[in-house]
Amino acid sequence: MNTSPLSVEEFASSVLAVPPLARRPDLSIDVANNHRLIRHIEDGGQRILLYGGNANLYHCGLQDYAQMLDMLAAGTRESTRVIPAVGPDYGRMMEQARLLRGSGYRTAMVLPMQGFTSPQGMAEGIRRFVDAAGIPVTLYLKSEQTIDVERIGVLVDEGRILAIKYAVVREDPARDPYLEALVRRIGATRIVSGMGERPAPVHLARFGLASFTTGCGCIAPRASMLLLHALQRGDLSTAEQIHARFMPLENLRESISLIRVLHDAVTQSGVADMGAQLPLLSASPPERMDEIRALACALLAYEQQQAQLQRH
Repeated sequence: MNTSPLSVEEFASSVLAVPPLARRPDLSIDVANNHRLIRHIEDGGQRILLYGGNANLYHCGLQDYAQMLDMLAAGTRESTRVIPAVGPDYGRMMEQARLLRGSGYRTAMVLPMQGFTSPQGMAEGIRRFVDAAGIPVTLYLKSEQTIDVERIGVLVDEGRILAIKYAVVREDPARDPYLEALVRRIGATRIVSGMGERPAPVHLARFGLASFTTGCGCIAPRASMLLLHALQRGDLSTAEQIHARFMPLENLRESISLIRVLHDAVTQSGVADMGAQLPLLSASPPERMDEIRALACALLAYEQQQAQLQRH
């Protein structure tokens, strides 16, 4: 794991993979299959791994969390940056802060808390976590009601927020006054598009965001990196062609469950066995598994085609 100081510019160097977390039937962490998935992502050229919602850390106990931190630190290459999520509640954040302090991790992402928060309380919680953990946070924004732009700006100025994972859903992602204000206040280099491939072309081309997060890119990491590079050089025609390959599985994820379908899609693709899903979530509906398998295997076949083209 890369434990060197983390600069904001690093976020533009890679897509941020957001992998599921492999578990055995008894729900313990499956180290071998997690390492297998990590190696597949790294071999595809991605150098930032973000363990959060897709890893179902919303329901992860503190003992499992500590084991996960050790596993990721030991199982990733020296060039790979790992960002673990914390929260979503304040009590868990502060317990996780004690594990993260001095661990070599350079930022942690604050999971979004649905309800029971206020902008002022969110800012105070971030300050207390950062002081306890000794590292700045990456803030996962799913709603503009979570915290206002000026409070975010002050926390950035204080060195407490390093970056933003932006995932506020809009009917038209090109029309987003909140994101525009955020870019003006803290700069686009600190913000990554946080909703997978779907809005990435608009977010990068229209707003100049640094990069984007990917779930399906855990199956097709090389293709996801090709999409990032096409967007960064302004080659929208190539970007559209690559983008279209991700949409069938992304559409299926959105129609059932983003987290559950990705967990099962990685398994069904044959990349690695993600095993059991941690409650309070469950596996995808059995009657949809054939559809998940077909789309996951099609995406992996596209990934393998791109790998072959790059070799030649």
